[in-house]
Amino acid sequence: MNYISKRRLQVLKNYIIGWTIAFIFLSIIRGEGAIEEGSVQFEMWRAIAFSFVFGPFFGTISGLGQIYSEERVYRRVSILRMILTRKAFALSYMATLIVIAYLMVTTFFGVEVGFLQFVFEPGSFAIYLYILSVELFMLLLSQVKLMFGPGILWKLVSAQFYYPREEDRIFMFLDLRSSTTIAEKLGHIRYSRLMQDCFNDLGVVEKHQASIYQYVGDEVILTWELKEGVRSANCIKAFFSFRKTLRKKKEYYQQEYQVLPEFKAGIHCGRVTVSEVGKYKREIAYHGDTINTAARIQAKCNEFKKDLLVSRRLLDHLDTKGFRAEEIGYVELKGKEEKVEVLSIDRDS
Repeated sequence: MNYISKRRLQVLKNYIIGWTIAFIFLSIIRGEGAIEEGSVQFEMWRAIAFSFVFGPFFGTISGLGQIYSEERVYRRVSILRMILTRKAFALSYMATLIVIAYLMVTTFFGVEVGFLQFVFEPGSFAIYLYILSVELFMLLLSQVKLMFGPGILWKLVSAQFYYPREEDRIFMFLDLRSSTTIAEKLGHIRYSRLMQDCFNDLGVVEKHQASIYQYVGDEVILTWELKEGVRSANCIKAFFSFRKTLRKKKEYYQQEYQVLPEFKAGIHCGRVTVSEVGKYKREIAYHGDTINTAARIQAKCNEFKKDLLVSRRLLDHLDTKGFRAEEIGYVELKGKEEKVEVLSIDRDS
């Protein structure tokens, strides 16, 4: 199963679980010690049982809407417009749910009630509002997760990094070549649009288990847990997948910006400290010499006219089958007393 399929399944799973919990909660609230005013009387445990039918059904539809939004809509519209679009979509499939619910209560509960009477039953408005509110909550939660990155929101909520701890990680500093020249040519607005397009295309690195740590101007910092980054040479495959994606879209970039963006990168691995930082804006932060060294290695790309430079320490962990490593030698890096052995990596021709 490829990465895109796994990601879609993860989104569907999250929505199915979320909606199932939401319907169970509704069943308990309406069923525990409450008497329905309408003709449909739901016994709490039976309603909970039906939550395991409605939850997966509604969660699947809602999840498919989220997948479509992420992959097709998000790049073209603002979050506000996407929310409004999703609410319109929610109204349409809520209408579908009402029809299905009507068929179920008349078939399985033996209730004789007209369709319009069922739609406007006392208390129905509260249920409809609840459904729309849950849909909005799930949508906003998914957007927050996208902003933080995969897995980060849960780590913040569970306070995994409230106290600093050490990890072995890989860091890649990825930077746009000739950024100053391109910015002067395009102007600030078009240059920002170019970076938006490039960073959208950078999403391809997630299939190589990369996490985007920070965007800094026209530079991006990627990171991996050491074992994930070295597995199948994910950390270097990510760079070439990104480069391949940009080259596939050469005509688009030439037409829109009269330039084909090219990036250079430096990669290093080592032990870092990770902790939760910030009072009013929280995030996961990494500290240590490993990060500084990766940045300094990337800064040497222009000097040696190479697109990808890696440290010997990292290369010793990697299986470079399908790639060509060229020794650069020990180089002096700004701010470091000891020289670091650096190599360039390219694909075998």
